[in-house]
Amino acid sequence: MTADCLFCRIARKEIPATIVAESEFCLAFRDIKAQAPVHVLVVPREHVGSLNELKDRAILGHMFSLAAQVVHAEGMSERGYRAVINTNDDGGQTVFHLHLHVLGGRRMSWPPG
Repeated sequence: MTADCLFCRIARKEIPATIVAESEFCLAFRDIKAQAPVHVLVVPREHVGSLNELKDRAILGHMFSLAAQVVHAEGMSERGYRAVINTNDDGGQTVFHLHLHVLGGRRMSWPPG
């Protein structure tokens, strides 16, 4: 973990967040700038700056596994949802700690942006 990283601080529970699920490896919490009725971020507890810096592929498995738990708990598995990882500036990443957006509760448009 990095001392001043926002998501590391949330993972350490130094900054309050509405946590909806957690595991040994990841934490899922509601996005404070929600873009859909359900907008949850899944972050690894270990600091990884972006998908480009990922060295341990198992982290993605842990993230998507926790996302699946969130999807079922939020009742989105049947109607559908979107799971997105933004990477770097052009990809829309604003917090440089790897995170997975889980969005649902409404119809998603395509292309996304």
